[in-house]
Amino acid sequence: MCAIHQPNLFPRLSTLAKLYAADRWIVLDDVQFTRRDYQHRTRLAALDDPATQQWLTLPTHLPHGRPTLISQARLADQRRSHRRVELLVRQYYRRSRHWDAVQDVLNAVLDTLDASAHVADSARTSTIALLTVLGWSGDVRDSSDIPTRSGRSERLADLAAATNSAHYLCGTGGLRYLDVGPFDVHGTVVLPFHTPKKGPIWQQSRRISSLWALSSIGPAELANRLAALREAHQTAT
Repeated sequence: MCAIHQPNLFPRLSTLAKLYAADRWIVLDDVQFTRRDYQHRTRLAALDDPATQQWLTLPTHLPHGRPTLISQARLADQRRSHRRVELLVRQYYRRSRHWDAVQDVLNAVLDTLDASAHVADSARTSTIALLTVLGWSGDVRDSSDIPTRSGRSERLADLAAATNSAHYLCGTGGLRYLDVGPFDVHGTVVLPFHTPKKGPIWQQSRRISSLWALSSIGPAELANRLAALREAHQTAT
């Protein structure tokens, strides 16, 4: 079972849950960068009041202008990005009793910000670090390493087929445009992925960074809830 998603900086819980439910994350890094999306930014929510939110954004340079691919986008200022990420994440979550787990994720991203000027590298690292502290044992592939056709649905179907994925987990956004025809040709089943609508950690799961849920209930409890969601979707197969 695979999930295909762009690299997001400290991804929202709805995104993280979909990746956690999959056996494989195919990082969609060879599509156009979008400034209004989440590749270079995330919403941090206050630990005690998740309605209080602030954007954490990495200033980004697009060397080819609007057509720049996600994999080509670069940090405008690595040092500034490092300082901003460290300052804001500490400011919002260092009082959490689960700070050690959050700090592991933070340190992984800070190391990547020092080592690479590519925005996708930091976003990819942040997601993998979150999955790691939750005990996810899947594998990660980059779409740029896999030949595909250019059509939107054809590209996704080819990625799933190339990685021998019998099922493709598709979020609510993708379901609005997806053509299942190319998947049927490969014998790949499109499985809709839905997150719960009720419960404190899910109410803003499509809006705020999953760092808030990690800080609020800790890695063990968050992993339990994501595992239950994964089991529910696996049962549906």
